[in-house]
Amino acid sequence: MVILLGATGYVGQAYAHFLQKLGVEVKCPTRSVTDYTCPNTLRSFLKQTRPDFLINAAGYTGKPNVDACEIHKTECLQGNACFPGNLRKVCEELDLSWGHVSSGCIYTGRRHDRVGFSEEDPPNFSFRQNNCSWYSGTKALGEEVLAGASKCYIWRLRIPFDHRNSPRNYLTKLMSYDRLLDAENSISHLGEFVSATWQTWAKKVQFGTYNVTNPGHVTTRQVATWIEESGICKKQFQFFESEVQFLNEAAKTPRSNCVMDSSKLQNAGIHMTPIEQSVKEALTNWQP
Repeated sequence: MVILLGATGYVGQAYAHFLQKLGVEVKCPTRSVTDYTCPNTLRSFLKQTRPDFLINAAGYTGKPNVDACEIHKTECLQGNACFPGNLRKVCEELDLSWGHVSSGCIYTGRRHDRVGFSEEDPPNFSFRQNNCSWYSGTKALGEEVLAGASKCYIWRLRIPFDHRNSPRNYLTKLMSYDRLLDAENSISHLGEFVSATWQTWAKKVQFGTYNVTNPGHVTTRQVATWIEESGICKKQFQFFESEVQFLNEAAKTPRSNCVMDSSKLQNAGIHMTPIEQSVKEALTNWQP
């Protein structure tokens, strides 16, 4: 049996659907019923339910985007850094295996050798560099408090998308914004992310951190072109002239735009679709 925290969120809903489709028994406690942010309550709940595995898809992302985290800093810090630390303590006390949904937003750009960031690279977009958004800073802290955790997977998600229209879907966001910032990124197909992370547990892959992104990388202009070619959106995409203009006119905080290396996941025998193919398939199967 699996415990899924954060089951009502964009990522959590994808996990719930996936596990139910597999026929896996899954319990999805809500904070209105079981305040799992309280360590004592969480400990009692897990002792009572005795799960085989726990998935933490809970966290604070801000709506409609990370700019909201600049206002709700306490909630963001508690959800992304404090709660994972408390969860670690409880899971280690109970000798429970678990997985934590983290983020690739702790990086910006590429490595100095121009390849993608690996799991061994320290964050370069965090409070320690004093160059980041509040959201990215809290996600980096979340990984710090989990450093060396036993029986724990840290799964890094990056800009999720799929074929379903949703305010959280990267493709939906591109189609809704008046102007776009052209940037280079690794991104994650949400359904493939969920499947890949589950496989790390099901296949008993070594515990640790994994970049769970589709192989390759894309630019915003590339994806906008694929959207236009698909015919699902008739708008003419407009772009900011520079990141400086974007920050001055449309954003409250810097964005993490980065390229990540997912070869560790592939070397573990878990494969995701190349990014161009995955985006185009999502657009072909688009559900408004």
